[in-house]
Amino acid sequence: MANERVFKMAFSKIYPLLVQKAERKGRTKAEVDEVIRWLTGYDQQGLQAQIEKNVDYETFFKEAPAINPGADKIRGVICGHRVEEIENPLMRKIRWLDKLVDELAKGKPMEKILRK
Repeated sequence: MANERVFKMAFSKIYPLLVQKAERKGRTKAEVDEVIRWLTGYDQQGLQAQIEKNVDYETFFKEAPAINPGADKIRGVICGHRVEEIENPLMRKIRWLDKLVDELAKGKPMEKILRK
């Protein structure tokens, strides 16, 4: 049931929090956007359109053009859960995004965040 609540959260409400988290640590909105685009396949206009349409997390990921094939290399703990062990595919994508923004905020170089 907790998952359903998360899935229905408006991405437009979460997005500013992701940006704030990164900016507090000296990173930029542009870097957050780059990370989101890398993971989801949205271009900048598509990302902005999703924010403006006020879609929920579930719709945001369902309409994503293409989840990056390198996303399965995202490993580690976020919110007390090992990302690679999360069984629900949608929750795994949400936690991938959390993990990427967390890595950004922790000062990791962009090449490592984007698994290059």
